[in-house]
Formats: sequence, C-alpha cells, structure tokens
Amino acid sequence: MSAVLRPDALNIRPMGDDDIAGVLEIENRSYDFPWSATIFSDCLRVGYCCWVLDTGERLAGYGIMSVAAGESHILNICIDPAARGQGYARALMQHLLETACSHGARVAFLEVRPSNDVARGLYATLGFKHVGTRHDYYPAVDGREDAYVLSMPLEPRTERCE
Repeated sequence: MSAVLRPDALNIRPMGDDDIAGVLEIENRSYDFPWSATIFSDCLRVGYCCWVLDTGERLAGYGIMSVAAGESHILNICIDPAARGQGYARALMQHLLETACSHGARVAFLEVRPSNDVARGLYATLGFKHVGTRHDYYPAVDGREDAYVLSMPLEPRTERCE
C-alpha cells in the first residue's frame, strides 16, 4: 500500500520559536551533521523565510530560505524520515518557490550533496539545473563531500510566479 498525499492534510505555515524543538528532532534524525537550535533561531531572527509542514498530528518537515536582491537561496529543506515518500518534499519545495516569487526573486539556488540521489531527482523534476560545484563543502563521516550548486529561473510569466 502506498501513501497518497492529501492536500487537505497539509498545513505549511510559518515556523515559530516554539517549533524549533520539533524541527531539531527531524534534523537530528536526518543528518549526521545537523544544524543546531541556535542556527534555526538565528534564521528566524534575521527574517529568513522559515516554514514548517504540519500534518495536524506532528511536524513532518521544514524549509528555510533567504530572499534578497532578486535571488532566493534554499538553505535547508528536510522531511522527517518517517514521512518521506508521500509528496511532502515536492509540496514544500513548491511552496518555497512560490514564496520566493512573491518576494520578487527571479532565480532560485540551492546546494545538494552529490550522494543525495532522491533530492537531486526531485530538484530536476522541478526544473533545477546543475550550475556549479563547491568542493569539500559538506562535512561527511569520512571527510568532506562536494556540493552541487543548482539553479532555476523564476520568470514572472510562469504559472509558479503569477
């Protein structure tokens, strides 16, 4: 039996300070080198676009994005391992891209580990293209791992930005 995303079950809402504990739980289950509570607090404090995906029963994911000078940079997007495979990442990414457009961004950037095939596949289906590589960008269990820099235009004529 496969899970089917029910849009009525999704609530993508702004992250608040009281969400940080739940976000940290997801972060710690997902990454060998997780962000700290201070990093998430700082993202809120400086006014980044910080969202949580709330299923009504629990937090299922979150996304952090900065927008300035016509560019958006998706800094962190994560879905709880127990909630993956249900379309949540796609829904959250689409929300981030729509938010970027509403804030005047005309291009979106993100970094992804070359070893993260699932995320790279999602980003490709959304229209992201590989535009560069940051060598030794991410900490890894056996040293460092590169980051692929991906980009996609957010043209005002597209459905996403209308």
